[in-house]
Amino acid sequence: MAKKAETVKTKAKKSNLKITDKGKVYVSATFNNTLVTITNENGDTVAWSSAGAAGFKGTRKSTPFAATTAVEKTAQRAMEKGIKTVEVYIKGPGAGRDAALRAIKSAGLSISLIADVTPIPHNGPRPEKRRRI
Repeated sequence: MAKKAETVKTKAKKSNLKITDKGKVYVSATFNNTLVTITNENGDTVAWSSAGAAGFKGTRKSTPFAATTAVEKTAQRAMEKGIKTVEVYIKGPGAGRDAALRAIKSAGLSISLIADVTPIPHNGPRPEKRRRI
C-alpha cells in the first residue's frame, strides 16, 4: 500500500538583526565573478548577492553589467531593511570594481567611505608559473 506524503510546514526564520541606517558594503571583484555583501555596523549580513546569483553564467558573470545587476539587487534588499549610508570596501582586480561603485550610488545609497582592501603580497611565496594563453 502506498503511503501519503506528509507535508512539512517550515517557519520563516525570524531575524534579530539590529539594523540602523548605517552599513558596510563589501565587494569582491574576481576575474570570474563579483560578490556583494551588505552588513550592518556590527558585521552581520543584511543582504548579499553575486553575478552568478543574479542569473549570469559562464564568462558573462565577469562583466561590469553583471556586477551592476548584482549590486542593484543587493542594495534594494538592504534599503528595504533600512540602510541608507554605507562604507564601501572593494577587494580584487576584476572588471566589476568601478561598475559596483556606480551601481551603489545609482541605487540611492549614500557613500561615506571608499576603501580598497585588496591584499598585496610583500614578497611572499614563490609565484605560480606564468600563464600561457
